Amino acid sequence: MRARKPLAALVFSLLAFGCASTPPVVAKPLSSPVVSHRVEQLDPALLDDAIGGADNEPYRVGAGDTILVAVYGHPELSIAPYAGGVSLPNGRLSGLVVDNDGTIQFPLVGTVKVLGKTTDELRQFLQQELGVYVKEPKVTVQVVFTGSIRYYLLGQFTTPGLKYSDRPVRLLEAMSLGGSVILDKASLATAYVARGKRRLPIDFRRLILDGDLRQNIKLRSGDIILVPDKSNEQAFVFSAAAGGTGGNSKGTVVPFMNGRLNLLQALAAAGYGYRDHAQGRLGDTRVIRSNGDRGEFFVIDAERMLSGDVGPFELMPGDVIFVPPTGITNWNEALAQLLPSLQTISGLLTPFVQIKFLSQ
Repeated sequence: MRARKPLAALVFSLLAFGCASTPPVVAKPLSSPVVSHRVEQLDPALLDDAIGGADNEPYRVGAGDTILVAVYGHPELSIAPYAGGVSLPNGRLSGLVVDNDGTIQFPLVGTVKVLGKTTDELRQFLQQELGVYVKEPKVTVQVVFTGSIRYYLLGQFTTPGLKYSDRPVRLLEAMSLGGSVILDKASLATAYVARGKRRLPIDFRRLILDGDLRQNIKLRSGDIILVPDKSNEQAFVFSAAAGGTGGNSKGTVVPFMNGRLNLLQALAAAGYGYRDHAQGRLGDTRVIRSNGDRGEFFVIDAERMLSGDVGPFELMPGDVIFVPPTGITNWNEALAQLLPSLQTISGLLTPFVQIKFLSQ
């Protein structure tokens, strides 16, 4: 038993010597595949045109509003609350309710189109019309119930749906009408405000996560606030391999998997394989990324990514990837080839891309 101790000590020494003499394996990090990168912001004039909604804008009458009209010295022409300020059962003061077609019925004047008018514009109009019957009429107009202000909150809210407000509000106030955003399911990267047929360039991540109140825009009645589910995040690939030539491909919509997608995965989903290098200029792959009013333009050497000479390039939701079919020298050439393809899916693109390239 005593003879085993020196043997055990010898084995331990040899193992220790072997471990000490083996050089550590150091993984060499791969270089970035980004050839060039630039940042661009929307022109303030384009941004103002898209968003609007300045604080000093007067309120404009809408369908469902209740207005009071008084004509000085002519109580028979006045539409005012009942004596003593009596209210109707629903809590609103009595008065003229604007019909769904945006009109009211006024004594002597008849049908009056009030939709979209400010109280001052309506006052001047009624004074002009009543001037035929009354000498120098003095009219006052007041909105006492704003039944026309409504917002649509869709997606990852605790209580989504149609929301009414007693006054025009900003984005955060409107979102609070929907309870709270379900952050673990929400895709803030693809959330947007829609006004008519246009998406507004608002960065919800900067607004909610960073507290950037510059994103807290003043809303207009009828605005839609959509916070999609993370499972709907996607990128867009345009290339010869995606089914077209000359940049006129309809492209491929590639979904994110568990919130992640890299460039090679997106290219593979669009039809590229390791032997398909001839389908486009992979070494000159272009990526357009946008957040609110800010856009980033990347040139990526996807050829070297395929060969393993450089590291991967992680995509973000809403990224637009373009593999030019021929040699190009600058971004203007790339955009000239890409523009027809962007127009085919304009409704899916980020507000920055819509305004920057498709609103001209």
